[in-house]
Amino acid sequence: MEKKNNFQTVDAVAISITHLLHDIYSSFLAPILPLLIEKLSISSSSAGFLTVAQRLPSLLNPFVGLIADKISIRYFVIFTPAITAISMSLLGIAPNYVVLVGLLLIMGISATLFHVPAPVMMKRVSGDRIGMGMSFFMFAGEAARTIGPLIILGAVSLWGLEGTFRLIPIGLACSAFLFIRIRNIRISDEFRRKDSQVNWKVTIKHALPTFKILAAFTLSRSLMRGALTIFLPVYLSSKGASIWVAGISLSVVQLTGAAGTIFSGTISDRVGRKATLMVTAIFSPLLMWAFMMVEGIFIFPLLLVMGLFLLAPMPVMLATVNEIKSEQPAFLNGIYMMINFIINSAAVMLIGFMGDRIGLDLTYKISAVVALTAIPVIIRMKP
Repeated sequence: MEKKNNFQTVDAVAISITHLLHDIYSSFLAPILPLLIEKLSISSSSAGFLTVAQRLPSLLNPFVGLIADKISIRYFVIFTPAITAISMSLLGIAPNYVVLVGLLLIMGISATLFHVPAPVMMKRVSGDRIGMGMSFFMFAGEAARTIGPLIILGAVSLWGLEGTFRLIPIGLACSAFLFIRIRNIRISDEFRRKDSQVNWKVTIKHALPTFKILAAFTLSRSLMRGALTIFLPVYLSSKGASIWVAGISLSVVQLTGAAGTIFSGTISDRVGRKATLMVTAIFSPLLMWAFMMVEGIFIFPLLLVMGLFLLAPMPVMLATVNEIKSEQPAFLNGIYMMINFIINSAAVMLIGFMGDRIGLDLTYKISAVVALTAIPVIIRMKP
């Protein structure tokens, strides 16, 4: 049995590397979306639903926790990188839209089975330095969304869209590595409910004021976030950018976004959650508008700065949820993730619909204006 205060560096790094590799594969869709749209002749609305299909299985998060007592769920963590690698590497050879959606649903289920128990596994190897362990884990995930687009675009350049299946062996090797390293780490008991007698209705009622603010804030920024992540390569391609420039632009946003998520949580500990969210609410839409006004190499400096503010609210809002005094913190986190999924999925669909009807250029402008409504939302937030 591991010592409580012993940070197991090798295992923590192993789990983080696995998170990195898993999320590299899960980030393949957006960079090749313009190619898939062209190959399968799908509309922007249908393209938007692809992201929804990828995220839809996240609704299963609460149920994954419920079955953790009965089975060795750590094996989900071990084998899901292989499942994700196979499904995402096969996107290029999908013969039609239905198969494409099916592959993304498989990937979504795999990602759910990975992301629910993996942080608990990280906690088990972190001893009393849980914050350090979670920093390893979160940074790996954000870094993956920077590296992933470069890898898939490199594969397309080497082998063509239908040759990306050659990336599958890396995912298989990752699962084999993780099986050797962490197959003996127990995590099932971390999911056991100690507060089953607590009334969940009372918990929701107590947390409702905070959730209203966070939901409104997420809603106001959802179009902007979807436009600048999922549809960024498509938008730039429509402006005449090459597939490489479009894909690298997404990596730039994700790279600085990773930095933003690291620093914003720490800053909010010092200056407050409300102040940190207000800064992001003001600067994000202004930077997006400036991005739409420039061309050529000038887009990259703006993307660098914009990424910092675009994803920065994520750890701040999560910290706000976890500051709610409750005996059911996991339940509250589940509700928060559910709200995020519903709002952001609907936003992606709406962006696709608007793109088909009025064009992505006008859709981007509307998204930036709507994002400004986050300012009055944060004004109403209690410090």
